[in-house]
Amino acid sequence: MRKQIIIANWKMNPRTAKETKNIFERIKNASKKYQRVEVVVTPPHIYLPLIKAGSRIKLGAQDIFFKDEGPFTGEISAGMLKDSGVSYVLIGHSERRELGETLETVRKKIYQAASKGFRAVLCVGEKEKNQEAFPVMVKEEIISALKGVPRRLASKTIIAYEPVWAISSHSGGKSDTPQNFFEMSIYIRRILLDIWGKNAALRIPIIYGGSVNSKNVKGFLDVKGASGVLVGKASLNPAEFIKILEIADKK
Repeated sequence: MRKQIIIANWKMNPRTAKETKNIFERIKNASKKYQRVEVVVTPPHIYLPLIKAGSRIKLGAQDIFFKDEGPFTGEISAGMLKDSGVSYVLIGHSERRELGETLETVRKKIYQAASKGFRAVLCVGEKEKNQEAFPVMVKEEIISALKGVPRRLASKTIIAYEPVWAISSHSGGKSDTPQNFFEMSIYIRRILLDIWGKNAALRIPIIYGGSVNSKNVKGFLDVKGASGVLVGKASLNPAEFIKILEIADKK
């Protein structure tokens, strides 16, 4: 049974450790009854030691550095993340790219994460909605990120298609459509086919992100070949996020 991957990206939230523990425990307790869902919570790094993964819930990190140790102020290493119980890592999120993260940096982080045994979630997406053609930016982001990454690490890779224009902070809560996600997932698999071959292209999970909530999530999960969703703002509301898990568990 292939589980739906539901990732909560808390970004720079919540404001306090107490609130973090409260939200996480509510999600953790609820997740125990969902057997068809892989639940992943990615809090700010500072909160990772305060919460613990369980049999039904995994911890993710919002970033990773591509060196194991050294004079890199403000960065966090693979070893530190492992010690905190992390098994997933978000890489190349549009908000990190806007802060100056380059294609080359994303490539190094993908290799570092996957080679160290994490499931590397590569975030890709175009900045503006384009009705006429598939976005060149997505192709460039994928090819650049996976350049030189060996095929043996394909099983550690997840692609999160998250168009920037559909992220709630940009769109005001208006998501993309399931139909467009379906077309984009085919496009992404064609790119992966050229990089790693047919077997890898068909097996790599592709998930959707961008203003996901309990009202629209079913449409994205119903897309043929879809493997889950990346949830931002809605994941900070335990009741709302649990509704998403319940819907995903019925898939």
